[in-house]
Amino acid sequence: MTVICWDVDTQVDFIHHDGALAVPGAEAILPRLETLTAWARRTGAQIVATADDHDIGHAEITANPDWKTTFPPHCMRDTPGQRRVAATALVSPLILQPVPLPAAAVADAVVAHNGEVLLNKPGTDVFRWNPHAATVLSALRPTRIVVYGVATDVCVRAAVDGLARHAPGAELVIVADAVRAIDAAAGDALLEEWRKRGCRITTTAELTG
Repeated sequence: MTVICWDVDTQVDFIHHDGALAVPGAEAILPRLETLTAWARRTGAQIVATADDHDIGHAEITANPDWKTTFPPHCMRDTPGQRRVAATALVSPLILQPVPLPAAAVADAVVAHNGEVLLNKPGTDVFRWNPHAATVLSALRPTRIVVYGVATDVCVRAAVDGLARHAPGAELVIVADAVRAIDAAAGDALLEEWRKRGCRITTTAELTG
C-alpha cells in the first residue's frame, strides 16, 4: 500500500486566530496536525502539502471580496502569514511552483526526491492553479490518500474533488477532527456527502492508532 498525506493549506494566515484569513476554530486542530505529521514520517507516508502563495495581482485578492471566489489579502508571498504553522513545517521540501515544466521531468524529480513535496498555488484549487498537482499523483501512484487542513468548505473541498478525479483508484480518507470550515454547518454537510461518496471519514486517533 502506498499512502500519501495531502496537507491542505496549513498556513499561519488560515490557522492562527490573528491570521489575515483565520478559519474559525482552526487553532484547535494544531495538536492533531502535529500528530498526523509525525505519524506520516514514522510510517513512511509521503507528505504532499499545498499552500496559497499570493501577490497583489492575483485574481482572488481584492479589497472588496465576495467571500466565494475573491478574498481579502492573505498568504501574501514572503510574509509571516504565508508560512506553514510549526506543526506542519516541511522537511527538505521539493517546491513545485505553478509554472510550466515538462511533466516527465517533474515526475522524475518527485520519485527521486528524499523529502516532502510542496505545491504552491495562486487560487483555491491546486488542480486548477498548479499544473504539477496531477503529475505528483501520477508519479506517486497512491492507494490511500489521507486529507486534512483548511478550510473544509473551500480548499479542502477542491482538493477532495480533484483527488477523486485524478486518483480514482485510491481510497480517500478525510480526518474529520483535523479539518475546519469557514461555515461549520457546510463543513459537516461536506463530511456527510463525502461519506456517502465512499470516502472514509476518520479521526486522528483512529488513523494513527
